[in-house]
Amino acid sequence: MIAVPASRLPMRLSLAVLAVAALGACQQRAAPAVAEPSPIVPAPLALPTGSGCGPEIARTKAIVDSDVATGNLNKPVGDRFNADLAQAASECAAGKSGEAVHLLAAAKSRYGYR
Repeated sequence: MIAVPASRLPMRLSLAVLAVAALGACQQRAAPAVAEPSPIVPAPLALPTGSGCGPEIARTKAIVDSDVATGNLNKPVGDRFNADLAQAASECAAGKSGEAVHLLAAAKSRYGYR
């Protein structure tokens, strides 16, 4: 054991108490319970059936609208995507199915859809 002069004993005790207090402050306490967000369960998506440019554009629009509703796609992007789909639908309605399918493919590629 190391002999400590009586005049330094209070200072040594103060340092020891301070060290113990500092170590006590570093101990982890139980983390507060974190509530998990409830998952958004979308309603079953009824996609339009049929072939040709009209139903194909309508299916894509239904998927985009569902993605915006569930938060998987933010609204400004969904609005731009729907504007591109409206242009494709306009070409389809005018009987230009080749151009409509081309515009649809370009829009899907631009926004990361297949």
